[in-house]
Amino acid sequence: MQHGSLHVALGLTVLAALIVSGIAPYDRATWWLEVSPVLIAAPLLLATGRCFPLTTLLYVLITLHCLVLILGGAYTYARVPAGFWVQELFELGRNPYDKLGHFMQGLVPALIAREILLRGRFVTAGRMLAFLSICVAMTISAVYELIEWWVALLAGGGAVEFLGTQGDPWDTQADMFWALIGASAGLLALARLQDRQIAKLETR
Repeated sequence: MQHGSLHVALGLTVLAALIVSGIAPYDRATWWLEVSPVLIAAPLLLATGRCFPLTTLLYVLITLHCLVLILGGAYTYARVPAGFWVQELFELGRNPYDKLGHFMQGLVPALIAREILLRGRFVTAGRMLAFLSICVAMTISAVYELIEWWVALLAGGGAVEFLGTQGDPWDTQADMFWALIGASAGLLALARLQDRQIAKLETR
């Protein structure tokens, strides 16, 4: 499959998932809040697709992240069926699906930051690149937790579905820890693949 066809297929997949999830979500306000990153990212990717195309790796990961967000928006994170299966399998005390969301929230931004820093020649490959990429991912994670706090202050009890803490007093800290794991895992596992794809982009 040519890169252009793959990108179209990824975009259509996200669009279809977004439409289906928006037909009858569990809670409409929560759906809007959860899919808002998708609604923000999609126009940005379309606008920059020609002047600054990303690697195929990133487009695939961004698509997966969008699907995680969209599914969480449709059911609310505490009610995603796949999370209940994992909860039952490992005999957990709560639905862990939201941790997948925060894992992706670390992994994808870290690799986006890494690619921008490398291709913009802001930092050369090395420890500083990895450190700054993780810093960007963790900043995004922290800002998201602040947004959750602000929504809770504004909406009061109406923000329960959006927060999805499921009674865990350490939910915020756990969310950020999973983002750190995602960012670190992404850099360790995918940096070389990303480097190869960046090299191909730069030789076009």
